[in-house]
Amino acid sequence: MRDLGVGFGFLLQGQKWVGRHGRWFGFGLLPGLVTLVLYAGALVGLGYGADDLTAWATPFADDWTSPWLGIFRGTLTALVFAFGLFLAVITFTAVTLLVGQPFYESLSEEVDRSEGGEVPESGLPLWRELWISARDSLRVLLRVACYGILLFACGFIPVVGQTVVPAVGFCVSGFFLAEELTAVAFQRRAVELKERLVLLRGRRMAVLGFGVPLTLAFLVPFVAVFLMPGAVAGATLMARELGGETAGGDRDDDSGENDHPGGNLPSSGGDQGVHHLPH
Repeated sequence: MRDLGVGFGFLLQGQKWVGRHGRWFGFGLLPGLVTLVLYAGALVGLGYGADDLTAWATPFADDWTSPWLGIFRGTLTALVFAFGLFLAVITFTAVTLLVGQPFYESLSEEVDRSEGGEVPESGLPLWRELWISARDSLRVLLRVACYGILLFACGFIPVVGQTVVPAVGFCVSGFFLAEELTAVAFQRRAVELKERLVLLRGRRMAVLGFGVPLTLAFLVPFVAVFLMPGAVAGATLMARELGGETAGGDRDDDSGENDHPGGNLPSSGGDQGVHHLPH
């Protein structure tokens, strides 16, 4: 259970990092804002069309008497919207990371630089990085869809469907959300998806401690946009620990506090030497 706190600690440290590096916070907001507009429109459309979709998919219930028709279709409509929201939480990060690949890669590099030691670089052209990111995101989405269909079916089980299933759904969402975020740092280290999943499963509780609170926070409108820069920073710190890396170099920290699980989180790296960000 201690690992739950460790994972949550990485999430907090990431938010603190961007808080001390205001330029990077503003820089990391841009991709999330673009993606938020797209997803807000999609969810509004789903909200208006869920009733019609449910009626179209259940013609056999047209002759049912009241109140059973309303109860049945109302429950199904709620499940459809919940499933759509579940997919939105998962895919929001993937799409935002894809849109903001150069932004978040630069941010992740700066986190590595502030920790000291070598800063890994993929050495790949941008189009190749985008292709790998999109391919891996699709693979993750397929896994999530399988879990989502199973959980959707289990949602009809009395009591269990209203208690256990939502809890499991948040855990699934949190795990794969953490995978998407750590992929930014792992991709620069040439760690493939299969190996990433092995590393994350080896510290499952820490991954859930990082991903589940973030998933819950992402359910609040607009919060995801403002947490994304810090989430990428925190995921980079977690990827460093999962990969067995330690902070190198003794560098000044603005706060002077030992608030990183592996030691101080310096902020003196500044905005120097950024590869993708024009000055």
